[in-house]
Amino acid sequence: MTSSRMILAAGVAVQDSGDEALRAQFLRGMAGFNDAHRAVRWSGRFDAFLAQVLPGRAALLGRSAHQYIWDMLRASGHEDAAGQFHCSLFDNELFGIDAAIGRVAAYFKAAAAGSEVGRRMLLLLGPPSGGKSTLVILLKRGLEAYSRSDDGALYGIAGCPVHESPLHLVPQGMRSEFRDSYGVELQGELCPHCRARLDEQYQGDFLQMPVERIVLSEAGRCGIGTYAPHDPTSADLADLVGSVDLSKVAQYGDEGDPRAWSWSGAVYAASRGMLEMIEILKVKREFLYLLLTLTQEKNVKVSRFPLIYLDETIIAHTNLAEFRKFVQESENEALLDRMVIVQVPYTLNYRDEARIYRKLVLSAPAFRAVHLDPHALHAAAVFAILSRLQDGDEKETELVQRLRLHAGEDVEDLNQADVRRLLEREREKSSQEEALSGVSPRFVINALSHAIIAASRNSLSTMDVLLALKDSIENDARIEARRKRKWIDYLVLARKDFYNRWVKADVHKALFVSFEQEAQDLLEKYLDEVEAMLDNRQMRDPITGDERRPDERFLRAVEEKIHISDSGKQSFRQEVVRKAMGAFKRGEAFGLASHAPLHDAVQQYLFEQRRDVLRLVSSSRRPDDDVRAKISVVERRLVDDYGYDDHSAREALNYVTTLLAQE
Repeated sequence: MTSSRMILAAGVAVQDSGDEALRAQFLRGMAGFNDAHRAVRWSGRFDAFLAQVLPGRAALLGRSAHQYIWDMLRASGHEDAAGQFHCSLFDNELFGIDAAIGRVAAYFKAAAAGSEVGRRMLLLLGPPSGGKSTLVILLKRGLEAYSRSDDGALYGIAGCPVHESPLHLVPQGMRSEFRDSYGVELQGELCPHCRARLDEQYQGDFLQMPVERIVLSEAGRCGIGTYAPHDPTSADLADLVGSVDLSKVAQYGDEGDPRAWSWSGAVYAASRGMLEMIEILKVKREFLYLLLTLTQEKNVKVSRFPLIYLDETIIAHTNLAEFRKFVQESENEALLDRMVIVQVPYTLNYRDEARIYRKLVLSAPAFRAVHLDPHALHAAAVFAILSRLQDGDEKETELVQRLRLHAGEDVEDLNQADVRRLLEREREKSSQEEALSGVSPRFVINALSHAIIAASRNSLSTMDVLLALKDSIENDARIEARRKRKWIDYLVLARKDFYNRWVKADVHKALFVSFEQEAQDLLEKYLDEVEAMLDNRQMRDPITGDERRPDERFLRAVEEKIHISDSGKQSFRQEVVRKAMGAFKRGEAFGLASHAPLHDAVQQYLFEQRRDVLRLVSSSRRPDDDVRAKISVVERRLVDDYGYDDHSAREALNYVTTLLAQE
């Protein structure tokens, strides 16, 4: 075997052993997950349930659906020092809508406490692709997982079509004694199906009724139901509450027999848990009245049966267009009064918006191998946020300030009073309809997908992404001409006021490494000049030997890079000298890392002095060895430390060179 083949075979063997180790690790993880999430099964008669399961767990087993969901949220959440609720259930899935999540959590907290809020339907209202559906899906997945835990254990009457609580078997005449014995107030009645079984199969002996542990499952139609509207003109109420099963009428001989009823309606599947109503305002009004009555009274009335008790939470969501149409109809006022409406707007924080894009890109296996430069998603996010800010007469600088404030950034040239004033204005606008329109994450991801597919290499720069967005805007027939012009202006603003600043900062820092010794010399010169200035003494010129005053022009040129004002220069200089003296007393060297603001100032000053090296990147077809080495160091630093690949690093250097040529 040749040496190259031996090397290849060895490489394959290493790869195979690595893959085998990963597979073994995955199988162990699967086994551990199964052990941790597999619910302990239990089944037995009601008398065994009272003796074996109920003691010590009555409060947990007597929880309402709202209490159960609130406990599920609390199990994976906490409140921070500011009282804001955070839940790990939504981590890495929902970004920038913490306020909306907090309001949803507050709804369940109030409903769990037994307030009137528990008699209201929760309606999530917001623009498309804003996170409403994802929020509900995560709640459903959280319920499924919680029902497998010890604290979330649920029990139901075996064979019950609405998997109702076995505590419904406790006769009304004994419920006060149950409350005195266990401290739990029982609510609810047996469903018609279980009442018929109790009388016919067990001759009324409720202690013999079979009980089993149940696990909530949307796929298993147990405790989690979903209703999606179809054609409103042909929608049938039976989709919610079921209908007579003609195949069983012949067996039981009576359409009024509960066993001849099809219990396939969505409200029965959701009993003990949660019902999701998708685009609820598109359904017929009779559907809404049924759902709101169920929410308020916990009862459903269908023909031939008495009231059917169902305990479940109804979470609905809809878009703004349907909601506005619904509000305009006066006869819907009573319905609106029985809803708790939580707005789920788009985020106005471009960092959170970029996290949404990254999640969506990584969810597509074909796109995971594509390298995006570190600012591509953030620049796209800036454009999206600009489109969501409420239209006004602001200048570009004011739009930029607003956007940076929403991202929690410090804004130059704004004092604390200005910041407070702007934040107050933003709160007023947010209370209206800001962040409820504009570019959706779906629009950006579609443009990004087209750019990835069209690219000739597995690498996209920020400019590639911005150009892809421009192409999507220009070729979208749904967007009116005036809005197209405005959105393209926002792309220009995202590039000019954000990407330019970011990419120049990266190149500044990467270039800085090539001149570390020069930077240290510059730092020492600054210290010498400052000490002489503070001591009010002359300095000796190292070349001419002549004495001179400290170089105030040099000092200010460095300090102005980090916006040190003329009035604040004295205190800044004193602070630097104090830190330098402290390092000297401790026997430490005072270097570039010893004072972060001064480090930034020196870095930017040096960059301005050495920008000629960058110009050589594009102007020199055959740069000399020294220039080539420095360029190589800058590119390598961009790749190793700042998230670029070889292609995007070169593109960034060329782009910054062009910017410098224009200055």
